[in-house]
Amino acid sequence: MTIKTIKQHLADLKHGQVSSVELTSDYLARIASSELNAFISVNPETALAAAKHADEERAAGSDKPLLGLPIAHKDIFCIDGTRTTCGSKILENFTAPYTATVVNRLSDAGTISLGKTNMDEFAMGSSNENSYFGDVLNPWGNEVSRVPGGSSGGSAAAVAGQLVPASTGTDTGGSIRQPAAFCGLTGVKPSYGRCSRYGMIAFASSLDQAAPVTHTAEDAALLLNSMTGFDKRDSTSVEIENEDFTRDLNTPLDGLKIGLPKEFFGEGLDDEIAQRVADAIKVYESLGASVVDVSLPNAKLALAAYYVIAPAEASSNLARFDGVRYGYRTEHYDDLGQMYARTRSEGFGEEVKRRIMIGTYALSSGYYDAYYAKAQKVRRLISNDFDSLFQQVDVLIGPTTPTTAFTHGSRSDDPVAMYLNDIYTIPVNLAGLPAASIQCGLSSNGLPIGLQLITPYLQESRLLKVAHQFQLETDWHTLTAPSLEVA
Repeated sequence: MTIKTIKQHLADLKHGQVSSVELTSDYLARIASSELNAFISVNPETALAAAKHADEERAAGSDKPLLGLPIAHKDIFCIDGTRTTCGSKILENFTAPYTATVVNRLSDAGTISLGKTNMDEFAMGSSNENSYFGDVLNPWGNEVSRVPGGSSGGSAAAVAGQLVPASTGTDTGGSIRQPAAFCGLTGVKPSYGRCSRYGMIAFASSLDQAAPVTHTAEDAALLLNSMTGFDKRDSTSVEIENEDFTRDLNTPLDGLKIGLPKEFFGEGLDDEIAQRVADAIKVYESLGASVVDVSLPNAKLALAAYYVIAPAEASSNLARFDGVRYGYRTEHYDDLGQMYARTRSEGFGEEVKRRIMIGTYALSSGYYDAYYAKAQKVRRLISNDFDSLFQQVDVLIGPTTPTTAFTHGSRSDDPVAMYLNDIYTIPVNLAGLPAASIQCGLSSNGLPIGLQLITPYLQESRLLKVAHQFQLETDWHTLTAPSLEVA
């Protein structure tokens, strides 16, 4: 099955080669026959009605940039009148009373929402095995059941499985980049504050950021043009002028200075991934870039700092799910205290409860300074390291993940092994920087390998240019999972 990009779909729609109703119907049919479990909910009637309206708008001369394009949204984004679960039993029957800013902006640009994608519960996970609605399958699994990554695993699997041309996701510690790497896609984490968090159910408020997953960097740029922008309803939103992220895509890379952080190439990195990254570096050198070895001396502390800060913020954010105001409530209780305890015990999954307990402990009296305050100081050191490097280089490059997609269940009983999947992505979130994962090759057993690109704060245009120029020279992003290949 040949991949069709957003750019190609939009051209087909513009020139009347296909209608939005036809395109939407085709993708809905694919979703209905899929066994990936990539979606939690699908809205065929609403989607087809929106597609019909898009066709009417186009006939009337509308110039909306994404008019008639079907997409999906991670089920962490609220949509008015639509079930929004966050992959949790506690929100299984919750209907959102308002719509997230990111969803509104994409809708205003003309997109058609097909449904809500599966995810690790409350975005906590690296494999999409933590969803109350079941595991998501990676289309690249072939004969072995492999994880799509997390927490935006449903979004990545849906795009890789060609159930939708693009999807929104989120990235708190690597949740768009790691699934993109495992599924052979382009996943872009914008700078913290680029995309509004309004209507995006919070996990860790100082780290969460909305993000697109697509087949190409050019497609990601097209989505980001509509996703980003200042929002007064989000106090962390950056008040800067909107920009066209496609403007620099075709600018040559002559003179580009690439830094290779030695901390991203040490023990634990799969040899095949190291080789594919080295091959990618040669492509960049052929395009006029120069390469220097650099160091992020405090990167080794990132994982420990993250797993204090993120659970602490999650403990605070998830306190609202108590069975009183909305969401699941236990059926059997004798008093208020028992109702709280049983509701949260029954409503949250094991990983979420683990992180709430860690976070509550880190914030408790006598431990705040020893853990949370110290982790924030480490966070500043990591950010300073990045700032220092970007005085010397234009972009940092390395692997996205230490391994390719692993099999279902192989790390479920070992939280530390699971957390180590994010060892290369987490430092970026702590510093609030933009980063992307693009496919740079296949392993010997035919699994995608991700290349991570990192640029300075608010330099998404540079990030996307560097990614796009690589994709112009290679065809890794055009490969489809063996399960989708037509004989």
